[in-house]
Amino acid sequence: MTNRTANNKHLMLFSGRAYPELAEEVAETLGASLVPTRALAYANSEIYVRFEESVRGCDAFVIQSHTAPVNEWIMEQLIMVDALKRASAKRITVVAPFYPYARQDKKHLGREPISARLVADLFKAAGADRIMSVDLHASQIQGFFDGPVDHLWGLPVLADHVTSRYDTSDMTVVSPDAGRVRLADLWTDKLGCPLAIIHKRRDHEKANTVAVHEVVGDVKGKVCLLVDDMIDTAGTITQAAHALHERGAKQVICAATHAVFSGPAAERLNACGMSEIIVTNTLPIRTAEPIQNLTVLSIAPLIAKAINAVFMDGSVTSLFGGQA
Repeated sequence: MTNRTANNKHLMLFSGRAYPELAEEVAETLGASLVPTRALAYANSEIYVRFEESVRGCDAFVIQSHTAPVNEWIMEQLIMVDALKRASAKRITVVAPFYPYARQDKKHLGREPISARLVADLFKAAGADRIMSVDLHASQIQGFFDGPVDHLWGLPVLADHVTSRYDTSDMTVVSPDAGRVRLADLWTDKLGCPLAIIHKRRDHEKANTVAVHEVVGDVKGKVCLLVDDMIDTAGTITQAAHALHERGAKQVICAATHAVFSGPAAERLNACGMSEIIVTNTLPIRTAEPIQNLTVLSIAPLIAKAINAVFMDGSVTSLFGGQA
């Protein structure tokens, strides 16, 4: 992979300022380097971007992880895409490891937006030809963008770690709510474990407020693996962990791709009694206090393989066992 891309001047990697460390790791894995970029915010908060090398005719990959403040980093990436389009880049791929506004993928009530679709429209209007993301909160987001979408899965990265450390013959995969059952099902296929589901009801009048009701499945005396695509304030995952402990689980661990870790997440995770919290580095870990038993796995090799496959006009799907 390195030799095929490092010496080809038409592959160019660009990084926004939200999380340059991940972009640098991706570039190092590819044997390439990030294009020098001048980016700054004016006194009134407007963003300015200029690339310090010619990009004419290049295959451009614009990497930006949408951590807080999300809106600022979306705008920066849109401006970067626009600059590339106006500088005659041949093809522009938006690499958004954590897709912004992914949870606003449909209307629950009247007069609500579908913001995930709006984000896709903005990328298209700016000049993006393709989007690459990891573990979309809802697979239907792929249909929001009028062009190719490479939906990568963090499951192989997370599952390799789980199988290297735990005896899966004594494990139950647990979906923390009904919405994650499909994801949990993929985990059971990968690990050969039984499935359990936690039924909960979300309070739509209060953001990030949930109530666990019951556990469906055999968890007593088992090593329970909670799986989710993201951990934000950690309300869902920690209530699920408490419910599993109350029902006799021998051990509770969790695996999630996106470590959003907003507000009280660190405090809740430290108090919930989970043996290990496994995440990837699609987002930077920036919490007020350290999170105990936290394992952070690198997603950079996965993204680098996908970028190389797109650049070489190869199959992204075949790279990841037909899941991407």
